[in-house]
Amino acid sequence: MPAVASRGHGRGRRTINEINMVPFIDVMLVLLIIFMVTAPLITPSLIDLPSVGKAARQPDQIIQVIVGKNEKLELKTDAQTAPIALKDLAAAVQRAQGAKGSAAAVGTAVVISADKNVKYESVVRVMDTLQRAGIQRVGLSVQLVN
Repeated sequence: MPAVASRGHGRGRRTINEINMVPFIDVMLVLLIIFMVTAPLITPSLIDLPSVGKAARQPDQIIQVIVGKNEKLELKTDAQTAPIALKDLAAAVQRAQGAKGSAAAVGTAVVISADKNVKYESVVRVMDTLQRAGIQRVGLSVQLVN
């Protein structure tokens, strides 16, 4: 109910159209004190981000799959670099792994390098193709291919 102010001898009564700010300020000060007390008690959480680790021993042979600007694939081994289609990639990598013998095939790593403008979907498609073919050691290169 609005407050009423009277003038003198009861001639006229008018309402006061002001908002009482005292309760609002009291609530805000209480909230400020609560935040000031609880802020030092909150410990910042640590997020464990994955990092690029180094292997204890470098692989004997590295087979590199390069995804070019136009999503063209190249297979790079020790001796040569040859263009290849995605459907032939798994068989070619298995042949390259088997060329060094069965003991070295376990130590052979397949590294996927991609141009910085290539869609991530293309890189995942290459990785999926290799993993479905049963190739164990598939990794991503951390250096960009220009």
